[in-house]
Amino acid sequence: MSASQPPESLSPETLVVSLGRPDKSPDAPVNVPVVLSSTFHAGGPVAYARTSNPTWEALETVVGALEGGRALAFASGMGGISAVLDLVPSGGVVVVSSHSYSGVAARLRDLEAAGRVVVRLAPVHDAESVVASCAGADLLWIETPTNPAMEVCDLAAVAAAARELGVLTVCDNTFAGPLLQRPIEHGVDIVVHSATKSLAGHSDVLMGIVVTTDDDYHQRLLRTRTLVGAIPGPFEAYLALRGIRTLALRVRQSQASAMELALRLQAHPAVVKVRYPGLPDDPGHAIASKQMSGFGAIVAFETIGTPDDAEACCDAVRLITHATSLGGVETLVERRRRWPEERPDIPETLIRLSVGIEDVDDLWRDLDRALTTIL
Repeated sequence: MSASQPPESLSPETLVVSLGRPDKSPDAPVNVPVVLSSTFHAGGPVAYARTSNPTWEALETVVGALEGGRALAFASGMGGISAVLDLVPSGGVVVVSSHSYSGVAARLRDLEAAGRVVVRLAPVHDAESVVASCAGADLLWIETPTNPAMEVCDLAAVAAAARELGVLTVCDNTFAGPLLQRPIEHGVDIVVHSATKSLAGHSDVLMGIVVTTDDDYHQRLLRTRTLVGAIPGPFEAYLALRGIRTLALRVRQSQASAMELALRLQAHPAVVKVRYPGLPDDPGHAIASKQMSGFGAIVAFETIGTPDDAEACCDAVRLITHATSLGGVETLVERRRRWPEERPDIPETLIRLSVGIEDVDDLWRDLDRALTTIL
């Protein structure tokens, strides 16, 4: 990259392509190689493969720049999440979104049962309730939009209030991603990602990433990653880095299709409710419009009939894939309450749709046909 174009002057759409590359010397590779070595010559900063790896570092450079902090890659999203939760002192209070990723909810329940933390649930879309819950807390865990309820949190409002109260703020930015939302710019201390999802983007990698601007938190998270061994494989890091090169194109296509599908779902006789912050009548639309540059690729909707009817709808798709996960190039659909760990107040017929990059009319024909089976 030329000196006339420092990273801070380039758009995020350019950074996903240009950062994390080898030096431009003659005959050097364009891509960072997969460094498959557990041992490194003495005298450098790596020292041993559980501490770092050049392939991880390239990925961390890209995601750190996109989020505006320093990134650490983990073996999975839950590996990164668990490292962040280890920052809470023993017996500390964690305020968490009432609706959040089921893995986070399950982990917090286990920690609370062991006496490790005290958990307070707060409706993340109600900033006043979130702030009130933060009194005497140690950590505020935010998702926005939430998984799978699609609620939107006012990041700037709750982060500012939490900082006044001395509460560490963490935002799971997996649903929006760094091209659409940058929580650190709104005052959040730590950002987490399941890089398995839209960052890697091809449903072939399991990885987590944690980003912070605070050197102390960074060192503590690095120490936890090193000592617990929650490290990513170099090949997985290479795949994630390769996937992130097309992030801007994938986000542009998938969120345009998500908006169109959300509008069509609203008019379908088998659908009783659509949750997508891009819809003007969505409860989170105003806040999302303020803090996001786009509304993402995840749509949730509730169907008529029974849970079995909703499950049958998911089974009936042909082009769309009936599977858990999200953020890949292929469109995925699932009824979230099929998982025992899902929050009990998530509607039984709520279906989460992760929109991929296929033609939107092809997707709609498949989805419409599947929905019509339950009329």
